[in-house]
Amino acid sequence: MTGNTEADLAGKAALVTGAESGIGLATTRRLAAAGARVHLVGLDAAALEHAASELDTGWTVADVTDPAAVRSAVTAARRRCGPLDVLFSNAGISGPVAPLTDYPEPDFLHVLRVHVCGAFHLLKYGLPAMRDGGSVIINSSVVGLTADPGIAGYAAAKHAQVGLMRVAARECAARGIRVNTIHPGPTGTAFQRAVEQAVTGADPDAAAAAFDAHIPLGRHADVDEIARVVLFLAGGGSTFLTGATIAVDGGMSI
Repeated sequence: MTGNTEADLAGKAALVTGAESGIGLATTRRLAAAGARVHLVGLDAAALEHAASELDTGWTVADVTDPAAVRSAVTAARRRCGPLDVLFSNAGISGPVAPLTDYPEPDFLHVLRVHVCGAFHLLKYGLPAMRDGGSVIINSSVVGLTADPGIAGYAAAKHAQVGLMRVAARECAARGIRVNTIHPGPTGTAFQRAVEQAVTGADPDAAAAAFDAHIPLGRHADVDEIARVVLFLAGGGSTFLTGATIAVDGGMSI
């Protein structure tokens, strides 16, 4: 992204969930560099504190499946940063890899609670704290557009986030608030490495190579490549973009 797109975040306020590592941390750095006041939300207090110290910003430990915790995090963000302009719903887990008939029901429900209820809670409590004209971005996945065997919980949750986004985009349009989902393909994070090893049963390098073989661009994304797309959606270059599913997957969903 170039200067004009980034500069319009000066004086803006953003809240990011799952902010302590991976795509969330890369995004907080991009938003802060663009001038936004960013409030970090996650589960790992030590990692949040370290990131917040680096960025000179605030943080809250909150489980997104807990509505009271999300409400408190939004309150803390608004108290510190003022009315919010950007919400990035990024918290997530992978869940087990198993055929549908063997997929553990408690795990299926937990994956949905983290991704779907987590995004719902952020919308429910975050939208009233937002200024008109803001931007909401929900981090889905390439499997929110496609699917693969063995990931019933994750794929169902990521598809459900798209439905939630579309409802929110319709409801928020009158306030000029844009709501979109991004759909990253395999990205170089510890989260992704764990998924690849679970799916393939191979060592990390072999598992990554197996996934690369299914990506038309032939490689994993870097976290900053995803963060730059979030930054674009947060900024003034995307003011007529809402209700969209943005594939950032190296061509996997073609």
